[in-house]
Amino acid sequence: MEIMTRIRVTFPADMDADIKSAILKEERERGTALRESGTILRTWRVPGRVETVQVWRVKNPTELHDILASLPVYPWLSNVEVEALAEHPIDPTSHEVPSGRA
Repeated sequence: MEIMTRIRVTFPADMDADIKSAILKEERERGTALRESGTILRTWRVPGRVETVQVWRVKNPTELHDILASLPVYPWLSNVEVEALAEHPIDPTSHEVPSGRA
């Protein structure tokens, strides 16, 4: 199934810059791995905020929850919106399902 998320991250204003940088580096690496596995289909940045809009391919909402809970930025997620998506007959894109994903 495909699910859209809008995720906002809020770090403490007094967070050590080196710690924040290390967390964001780990987050990019984890995001790249999720993209390469076919779990993350699309990602957009929301200008002016530490916020993303993403389309995920997961087996069910529980799998998405487990993935989100495993993210390096999880402790600083300040807002997460989740919407299930259904195919639309005029969608011009074709999303091939990578092997091992349904």
